[in-house]
Amino acid sequence: MFKKRKDKSEEPALLPVSGDDIERVRERCRGIVRKRAAFSAGVSVIPVPGVDVVADLSSFAVMVEEINRAFGLSPEQIDRLQPHMRIAAYQAVAALGGTLVGKIVTKELVLKLLRKSGAKLAAKSTAKIVPLAGQVASAVLGFALFRQMGYQHVEACTRVAREVAAAPA
Repeated sequence: MFKKRKDKSEEPALLPVSGDDIERVRERCRGIVRKRAAFSAGVSVIPVPGVDVVADLSSFAVMVEEINRAFGLSPEQIDRLQPHMRIAAYQAVAALGGTLVGKIVTKELVLKLLRKSGAKLAAKSTAKIVPLAGQVASAVLGFALFRQMGYQHVEACTRVAREVAAAPA
């Protein structure tokens, strides 16, 4: 269902440093979000209540980790940065507040984030009660919610990467 994770010791500790590099990573990650959102929508069509929420949790957690790694902002990658860049990364993450950038992503953390979007999740689950049309509505809501949350994470990583790249040496 999901791609096998790389061994974290093989990950480069490099952040995208130029504006063009950051923009390329941003666009690639937005593509990842769209693919995962489409998967979420596909699972939402399944008429079994709760299946979509479980799939969304695990898919979102994997996606966030994948995006963090793409930007060089996984916890392990940040720890291997030069000290001044590591400080800049943690300061940028702290300035963003409740973000998943640079954090170890757990299901509890993703659940906390999803609870903030509780009304949309409730509408998604409620829509499943109506046969076919409800499943389609649930899929559309699931796609939109997943994509919105994924794009927010990509933009947070983009801001952190830009601030770290601009940090004085």
